Amino acid sequence: MAPSSDTKVVGSAGEHFVCSTLAQLRWSAALTREGVAHADVLAVHPDPPRRMVEVQVKTIRANPRPKWPMGGRWTSASESCREWYVFVLLGADVTERPRCFIVPRDHATAGAWIAHENWRTQPGIAPGKRNTPVERVRVGIDVWESYAERWDLLQRSAYEAPVLLPPEVLDLMNEPRIGFPDWHPWSSTVRGRA
Repeated sequence: MAPSSDTKVVGSAGEHFVCSTLAQLRWSAALTREGVAHADVLAVHPDPPRRMVEVQVKTIRANPRPKWPMGGRWTSASESCREWYVFVLLGADVTERPRCFIVPRDHATAGAWIAHENWRTQPGIAPGKRNTPVERVRVGIDVWESYAERWDLLQRSAYEAPVLLPPEVLDLMNEPRIGFPDWHPWSSTVRGRA
């Protein structure tokens, strides 16, 4: 199987799993057509106030050191309080349930930016040695671990969800070498702390 075809199959497995899980939690979920920005799945909950969510799904196969590629269009802030990422880690085989990490979009973009810039600018690494562009960032499970199976977060505004990024990631936000991006809604907060 060609690598791009394999990537599509893996992505499809994650998207369908997310829809199935949402349905079990009483959400009416549907896959979007390709080309819808920031949303692979749209879902509505039947209970008042009939909350709607837009979910971007990132899926990888099981491996000992899981890292999710963010894709080329992740470097923008959320446009609404309904935008979420679900990072899916498939099981080693079909008998093992996939693990899911439910992350508000602004938390995901902050975590990805910080993880990439920390990797790229670590002290002791020769300048220019690590030059992978931010569009090709891959984020490890350690950044998302506290969001594991937090489907309950979808019941609130993504803007009001608790920040569950690890303390060591949050501590890096104020480091000058990280250079938190102006497009991110947390950038003014970060500059205010410095």
